[in-house]
Amino acid sequence: MRVQFTEPCEEHIKRLSLDVKKKFEKQILFLLKNIRYPSLRAKKREELGDVWQARVDNNHRFYFQIKGDIYLILDISKHPK
Repeated sequence: MRVQFTEPCEEHIKRLSLDVKKKFEKQILFLLKNIRYPSLRAKKREELGDVWQARVDNNHRFYFQIKGDIYLILDISKHPK
């Protein structure tokens, strides 16, 4: 599997704090190893169609689609609690 970022997601990443960026990079590596990696808590969001959600930390989530052998990262945002 490979990772690809949408342009809007790349813009959001630029505005993240260094701490959140590091956590996000770590979680992307876990995603590449195993979508079921425990800290990701990845789940398909049926209400969003073919979109998955995974955890960055307690306050941030990232959203992605699976397109063949690509994880297309759509967005990263604060998690609404």
